[in-house]
Amino acid sequence: MAGADSFAVEYRKAQEVIKWMNTYAKKNNYKFEAKLAGYSMQTVKFGSFELITWSGDWSAARNIIKKASKQLRAKVIESGYHEKRDLLSAMFGASSEYGKLYSNGNHVGQIEMNRKAGRWVTKSESYI
Repeated sequence: MAGADSFAVEYRKAQEVIKWMNTYAKKNNYKFEAKLAGYSMQTVKFGSFELITWSGDWSAARNIIKKASKQLRAKVIESGYHEKRDLLSAMFGASSEYGKLYSNGNHVGQIEMNRKAGRWVTKSESYI
């Protein structure tokens, strides 16, 4: 069972998306449960996002977050991608994570995030 707090949902639709994802997972017997992480992240190009925590199967999580974007016409960030680095820089460097931004189910951008004080913050963002 995997889990993370690096997925995010469009701020104004966060409650609706979380409810839909959990209902969809239960209905389709996926091992997945999501809840709001309790903080938001601002981006310049894409707006505000509410971070979510989830537990369950990684492939189910990726599938469900993309479906939620399309079904509810919401922007979501599906992250968990890392840059390949040598062992030494991975151990001592800042933890950086990359994500794909979906809007209405379509991949529209990319985002790089860093951890600061235990929370994800935007480092860079771009349209594809």
